[in-house]
Amino acid sequence: MTKIHKAACIGGGVIGGAWAARFLLAGIDVAMCDPHPEAERIVGEVLANAERAYAMMTMAPLPPKGKLTFVKSIEEAVQGADWIQESVPERIDLKRGVITQIDAAADPKALIGSSTSGILPTDLQRDMKHPERMFVAHPYNPVYLLPLAELVGGEKTAPATLEEAKAKLATIGMKGVVLKKEIEAFVGDRLLEAVWREGLWLINDDICDTETLDDIIRYSFGMRWAQMGMFETYRIAGGEAGMRHFIAQFGPCLAWPWTKLTDVVDLTDELVDKIADQSDAQSGARSIRELERIRDENLVGIMHALKASDDGRGWGAGKLLAEFEDHLWANAKKVETDLGGAQAIRIVDTKVSAAWVDYNNHMTEHRYLQVFGDTSDGILRLIGVDLDYVRDGHSYYTVETHIRNLGEAKLGDGLYSTCQILGSDEKRLHVFSTIYNKESGEAVATAEQMMLHVDSKAGKAVAAPESVLSKLRAITEAHATLPRPEGVGRAVGQKR
Repeated sequence: MTKIHKAACIGGGVIGGAWAARFLLAGIDVAMCDPHPEAERIVGEVLANAERAYAMMTMAPLPPKGKLTFVKSIEEAVQGADWIQESVPERIDLKRGVITQIDAAADPKALIGSSTSGILPTDLQRDMKHPERMFVAHPYNPVYLLPLAELVGGEKTAPATLEEAKAKLATIGMKGVVLKKEIEAFVGDRLLEAVWREGLWLINDDICDTETLDDIIRYSFGMRWAQMGMFETYRIAGGEAGMRHFIAQFGPCLAWPWTKLTDVVDLTDELVDKIADQSDAQSGARSIRELERIRDENLVGIMHALKASDDGRGWGAGKLLAEFEDHLWANAKKVETDLGGAQAIRIVDTKVSAAWVDYNNHMTEHRYLQVFGDTSDGILRLIGVDLDYVRDGHSYYTVETHIRNLGEAKLGDGLYSTCQILGSDEKRLHVFSTIYNKESGEAVATAEQMMLHVDSKAGKAVAAPESVLSKLRAITEAHATLPRPEGVGRAVGQKR
């Protein structure tokens, strides 16, 4: 994949700061230019939220975090950058001037994306000398978690620019979707505006309050949209006859005067006060930062659920997360076969998030198994058993696990895991993994596991190929010199 080597973010705030966080956590250095007197604080808080979310989202090995540098001028920010993201306020004169200034100072081959929510790229690139490399890269908040960006070219944008942008976004876990034509507000915001406008009318006419409207979305079709969007959802609603039946059955209602989508609600002071008062009553007891953290935790949980769906192949944003983790593993620092001397291999680095704790405020039981499972996956990747290997019909299956809980892992604790190979042969792999508290260095839990190499199509154990066994033998021989961990071979039970 085409990598982004250095990024420049012109404009911080919620969107620019979140773009910076997405780049930084992908290991990319970022130069930030924002004249706001509190830009460093605002971007720092966004980055803190992003780091917290990533610790919950994935246990794949993230690259070393990129370096964030605040600079005072656009010219300084764009030096050496191959991706420049403009996120200044939504005024065409301001944006056009900033983009023209970027164009004059940046490398002619650098990509220039705008975070605009609706301005046509043709209007933004009007005064550029190199307009072929400018496009809209419209993200969704929070950019560090929601993985989509609408890529929209203007009249002078080169088609190759959009394809290059799409490829580069994939390396930071994002899905770029290229629109066929430019149109004001693009696709996503047009859909959101339709729902927003109708929602304003429903509040204005006292049909419901803001909390009732939000409940109707989040307890019903909002859940469907997260996995299948609109058209695939309606295809299912058409039953076995599919979309044609759905349109035949529900198409006539489009002519009924149900909505006010063509009428603009008058945002009077009275209506604004009504909406604001209801919104404050709905969630005003929580700060914006609290709401952001709750939002992020829920988004991570949804992505995890979607990642596990469809027989492990993932769906929607979950599928994209799985693909991003493949990329992270493939680009992680390779462990040499001699390990630089015998030592247990450090695999997972993570933090106990709010989504991981139980009613005792401790990490819940199945999360220990998740960490140990990810540790085993890390070892398997080191010997060549990655997702491509699994797709080809072979894998290692865990046939026995013994977990010991030795200490407490509490909310916010940093953890890491190590794995020692106790023994292996052509079919079997015997491992011992330990989870440690990063702060104290104390062991929190251990797991002893036996795995068998299988032909998944035949459903039976078979010998692993030499390409896997040669790597496995090298690690097994190095680990044979290590002391046998305390607890190996323990059984569950009490002394009689």
